[in-house]
Amino acid sequence: MTRTIVASATREIIIGFDQPFCVIGERINPTGRKKLAAEMITGNFDTVIRDALEQVAAGATMLDVNAGVTAVDPNATEPGLLVQTLEIVQNLVDVPLSIDSSVSAAIEAALKVAKGRPLVNSVTGEEEKLEAILPLIKKYNVPVVAISNDETGISMDPDVRFAVAKKIVQRAADFGIPAHDIVVDPLVMPIGALGDAGRQVFALLRRLREELKVNTTCGLSNISFGLPHRHGINAGFIPMVIGAGMTSAIMNPCRPQEMEAVHAANVLNGTDANCTYWIKKYRDHQPAAPGAAASVSVPADSAGGGRRRGGREARRGAAG
Repeated sequence: MTRTIVASATREIIIGFDQPFCVIGERINPTGRKKLAAEMITGNFDTVIRDALEQVAAGATMLDVNAGVTAVDPNATEPGLLVQTLEIVQNLVDVPLSIDSSVSAAIEAALKVAKGRPLVNSVTGEEEKLEAILPLIKKYNVPVVAISNDETGISMDPDVRFAVAKKIVQRAADFGIPAHDIVVDPLVMPIGALGDAGRQVFALLRRLREELKVNTTCGLSNISFGLPHRHGINAGFIPMVIGAGMTSAIMNPCRPQEMEAVHAANVLNGTDANCTYWIKKYRDHQPAAPGAAASVSVPADSAGGGRRRGGREARRGAAG
């Protein structure tokens, strides 16, 4: 059984087909968040701290950490800022982290200070990226997200995306990196723009599980881009992709509707043994009043510590 091991300094997590679904919190990412980007540029990490605490309190298994605040000379600005952000987060929470950058120098700088065994997000099928990132994955003995696009861009043909994923797995093997350390992102397309996007990804996930035997992830909210009431679509999508074989996703854990779908899917998929987690979490559950806004509270003793996922694919062409 394929198992991808990630770890913080104090906690180890296994991503796998026989494990509960791995929720990778997406919010420490300034892409599309002008206020957060402006804060991070000036050295203000209040929102980063709040987002880290809230996501873990909401049930995130891991946290994605991104510091891509500007497209202007990211090779100069991103490495230092990513290291600073990563160190703040890993000293604040005890969950494993995902180092998220399209800048190779930033990834290497972050790996030098990372505690435990982080996930690197990401490598693509582009030759330049393979040659830059895979040696780092081997050197630091960490797993990596493999995004199914290459020099030709993102194909609308799922067979092409599978072929790119296979190429990355094979190239990784050439560097001595085992398939269980490759977490493939098959690229979820917006269902509002591509009517068979759901069926495409379900079929791709089955092939990735059965033929390549790799774990998988995605930017979950991509499926609902451009549609009203996106969280309803996302919540419906979660158990379907889990049933098809997806083992993790980069998503917002502070959305109760979506997290409830994750927990229910774990029950139905048999990875919440004896419904133990479900019973513990929902035994005293009271439905929210109609129209009431759900919120996530941060524990009082930690509040004073003071692929967003959107646009992720567009950043993959940035300087390496």
